Amino acid sequence: SPLSGQVLSRHLDDAGWSSFDESLVMRLPLADARLDAAMDQIPLKDISRFIGASLKVSGSDASLRPGLSEIIGAIQPEAGLFALEDGNEPLATLICVHDGDLAGLFEIATDKAARNKGHGRNLISSALKWARLRGAREAWLQVEAGNLPALSLYRALGFEEVYRYHYRRPPGA
Repeated sequence: SPLSGQVLSRHLDDAGWSSFDESLVMRLPLADARLDAAMDQIPLKDISRFIGASLKVSGSDASLRPGLSEIIGAIQPEAGLFALEDGNEPLATLICVHDGDLAGLFEIATDKAARNKGHGRNLISSALKWARLRGAREAWLQVEAGNLPALSLYRALGFEEVYRYHYRRPPGA
């Protein structure tokens, strides 16, 4: 991240470490967010139901269920587990963590068969409305730099890039 400074970057470059997986951190002042038309949605309380929906939507392996359950259970600030469903079929999921003035969006995903139909936009708007009603003043998220559809959606919602970061690995790794 920009916080690591140029000295560390030069040192890793000189040692042959390669960069990979660039990500962006984006923010949205919630006073600027157009959320009046967002549906009022109550977050799920059933962690197991949310995890099932999240795994299906993201296409992740069911073996991740115990770890995801442990991570969600360990979130200390208030976390809203959001799922948009058509009957019993999950279409989109996300986690919104409300912590004082901030709302962090995590694990945003839309089922491949349900993309480009507004489900992600609707769910994000509902989560942001929920967080704003609880006092959050700014939302943030992280997204892979190569995820152009997600970047397009987030920018359309008003999110702006704050900074970029990438991961490093040693030579031969």
